[in-house]
Amino acid sequence: MSESVEWRDILYDKTLEQELTGLKRRRESDPLCRVEDIEGVLQHLYIMDGADWYGRGCVQDITMAATIAAYEHYIAEWKLENQTAARSS
Repeated sequence: MSESVEWRDILYDKTLEQELTGLKRRRESDPLCRVEDIEGVLQHLYIMDGADWYGRGCVQDITMAATIAAYEHYIAEWKLENQTAARSS
């Protein structure tokens, strides 16, 4: 992989992991946090992503994409966890 592309992958992966860690910490520390709350933030992120009229630049585009991916992933995992728990009860 060329050096000019590698930093983008590193930024994406680092941002994704940081967001997932933050979401996990939020859920663990806030007993009132619900999946609907996280979905609300994701909806806001979609709006912010679509409001890129002037152009954020490459770094912010990568950061936004990784943040949205982290939220989508975390929500999917949480819902799967809830479904699995409901089946076993």
